[in-house]
Amino acid sequence: MIATPEPDHDRKTELMAIDQSKSGIKGLVDAGLAKLPRVFVHDHLNLNIKSGPAPDNVKIPVIDFAGVNTDSTRRAMIIDEVRNACMKWGFFQVVNHGIPVITLEEMINGIRRFHEQEPEAKEKLYSRDESKKVTFNTKIDMSQTMAAYWRDTLTCVMAPNPPATEELPETCRDIMLDYTNNVMNLGTTLFELISEALGLNPNHLKDIGCTEGLYVMGHYSPACPEPELTMGTGIHTDSGFLTVLLQDQVGGLQVLHDNRWIDVTPIPGALIINLGDLLQLISNDKFISVYHRVVARNIGPRISIASFFRTYIQPQNALRMYGPIKELLSENNPPIYKETNVVDYFKFKHLKGVEGASALAHFKLF
Repeated sequence: MIATPEPDHDRKTELMAIDQSKSGIKGLVDAGLAKLPRVFVHDHLNLNIKSGPAPDNVKIPVIDFAGVNTDSTRRAMIIDEVRNACMKWGFFQVVNHGIPVITLEEMINGIRRFHEQEPEAKEKLYSRDESKKVTFNTKIDMSQTMAAYWRDTLTCVMAPNPPATEELPETCRDIMLDYTNNVMNLGTTLFELISEALGLNPNHLKDIGCTEGLYVMGHYSPACPEPELTMGTGIHTDSGFLTVLLQDQVGGLQVLHDNRWIDVTPIPGALIINLGDLLQLISNDKFISVYHRVVARNIGPRISIASFFRTYIQPQNALRMYGPIKELLSENNPPIYKETNVVDYFKFKHLKGVEGASALAHFKLF
């Protein structure tokens, strides 16, 4: 059933009350919430697209990285698998990626500890100031009419200029540093493989800055009383170059493939890799950035950690331009996109609104 829209004033009042509590969605649930607040209700969920487990012959690729740096024959096979996944899916899961399972488990536990500590301990980090390197908040848009998402998030800008150690929450400080160091190393390998899959020098994407920035979001979604009315994350594509996602076993992530929402089934010890808009742009559409979303669940909490490789969005990066890589272009493969810088790209995407719309079309030459 679709709820009747309420006046904008009521929406703002409800948003302000949630925001000023500084306790997030978990605070609402802990207070005994039984009915979804109106600001979380998504009136226009697209129910026309099929959703659920993939047919037996349609599977999100799972790539085994064993031997990637020690066996040249195996590496060549992995590059082929990465190329196919990036061309057809924009998503794949990786096993034997080199990050110990105990590190993955402790990272999930660390994010859980942060979100489940006493509200007073989290309040000092509650902020919507994007210039801060460490913040905690609920995913609500105070300025637009978009419905809020059913999740609380700890955000840490970990590269190229990480926060001082004491700025990181004590509950997950050590594991945040350990895990993100591992992810940065894995990112180097991933960008080497993607470079080679494009037919480029292994260091090409690293040399143009793809590995420099790491933006980490630790999401916490409590069990939702009315999951059919809301979303953990709306339909979107990622803006940067590449995302490494660690999720627990609750599930909920779905990828749009051939006009069908496909569940990304959790695999213990695996990491999910997906390409962002800027990688599609610089690859001149050879590789794709695809729509995905997270459905709300009546079980939980769902915990996930998304690590975004993207250029640090600061004025000093405004002069760094990104366009289709010249080595990939030819008379038969002319550039599809004009050059842009990350500041302008992210500004346009924010102005357009994240949900359900890719900003890439705006930058096309024809």
